[in-house]
Amino acid sequence: MRIDILTLFPEMFENVFGHGMLKIAREKNIVQYNLYNIREYADNRRCVDDRPYGGGPGMVMKPEPVFNTVEAIEQQTDARSKKILLTPQGHRLSQSIASELTKEPYLMLICGHYEGFDERIRTGLNVFEISIGDFVLSGGEIPAMVVIDAVVRLIPGVLGDLESTTNESFSDVLLEYPQYTRPSEYRGMKVPEVLMSGHHQKIKEWQRDHAIKRTLEKRPDLFNKK
Repeated sequence: MRIDILTLFPEMFENVFGHGMLKIAREKNIVQYNLYNIREYADNRRCVDDRPYGGGPGMVMKPEPVFNTVEAIEQQTDARSKKILLTPQGHRLSQSIASELTKEPYLMLICGHYEGFDERIRTGLNVFEISIGDFVLSGGEIPAMVVIDAVVRLIPGVLGDLESTTNESFSDVLLEYPQYTRPSEYRGMKVPEVLMSGHHQKIKEWQRDHAIKRTLEKRPDLFNKK
């Protein structure tokens, strides 16, 4: 998979891509990350924002630098990208969306800043908008990192144990069941005996029951989706 990130702050991503699972994906040549500084494609002295028509607080990201960046990249490659705009107005990121995005060979993530995007970026680039929650951040860089992490870890071959992605929270709309490891007792807190019994069917039943219980207690809204 090729992932292009269009941003005003490309330096924010280098450390993220240099560690953990995202680094492993790059070292295995499963994912290629490319960073593009939108300022370098601005027509007027690297100016990327301006005051909004009709008034209002703050500055708005201009369309020309973003279009210029996208078109410059597209001239370098014949591949068609799935363009993603990081915005609070987008589809709420979910495990199912992340899973669908793994089917795309080429993602292009566009990170905004300031008070938002000129609307023509939305309407003129055929973008898929994604939000990571009902709150406002200073820019799209951190949401882009969240999307990339959620998608890349689901790509076959990135994680050593494929089952680790299928048994996680939200994979079947349930939260994950409680997990334990050694020691079997710590500060008076004991691991449930069934998990040490070796009885696989009883263990699966316990895990399913506790996944349902945990979801009912912490996220009952998920049962509406189920």
